[in-house]
Amino acid sequence: DLHHKVYNNQEFLSVMKQNKNWYEKYRWFFTSSGKLVIGGKSAEQNEEVVKNHISRIDLVMHTAQPGSPFSIIKTEKRETEDADLNETVIFTASFSRAWRQGKKHAQIHIFKPEQIMKEKSQKQGTFLVLGRVQKATAELKLVLTMQKDRLRAVPETAAEEVFCIIKPGKNSKEKAAETISKILQKENLKFSREEILNALPAGKFKIQEI
Repeated sequence: DLHHKVYNNQEFLSVMKQNKNWYEKYRWFFTSSGKLVIGGKSAEQNEEVVKNHISRIDLVMHTAQPGSPFSIIKTEKRETEDADLNETVIFTASFSRAWRQGKKHAQIHIFKPEQIMKEKSQKQGTFLVLGRVQKATAELKLVLTMQKDRLRAVPETAAEEVFCIIKPGKNSKEKAAETISKILQKENLKFSREEILNALPAGKFKIQEI
């Protein structure tokens, strides 16, 4: 016999949270065209994503300044659209040191996997990028949404539903998490403090409710 259980909103989220995908240990989001983007949360993870999770058809980004994830657009042999590039540029900028420094914009370098080189003397998580890079400037601005049943901070055009807008500001991350928790409760969504903090960049925040 087949037994179907009906979950309410909160029960469903609770069940889904227990099933983790491989990419969830990193920074990640899905672009508006459905491409997975991953980036390292630390020097160790940057080393890992560059060495283990890039194929030659992917695209890679990093801020012009140190202190950024190496963000990888997993193209899966599909053409990279302008929206994929723009969204990943914003993602890379927002999860870089620039947010913690309270900057409004950051410059991003875009390059191919074959341009990346590692010298023995380089410390963990750092690489050389050879040849020409494409440059883009991004505003540090994300929205909170749900992707794959997870709370995510993503570029606005990648979100189907927006709970609030976040930018670098003056509120601590802990204070921001409290405010976000109240906003989510209005949507009948309950996330732990840890889940909210995990979705956010490092630094301080200005939160704009929709």
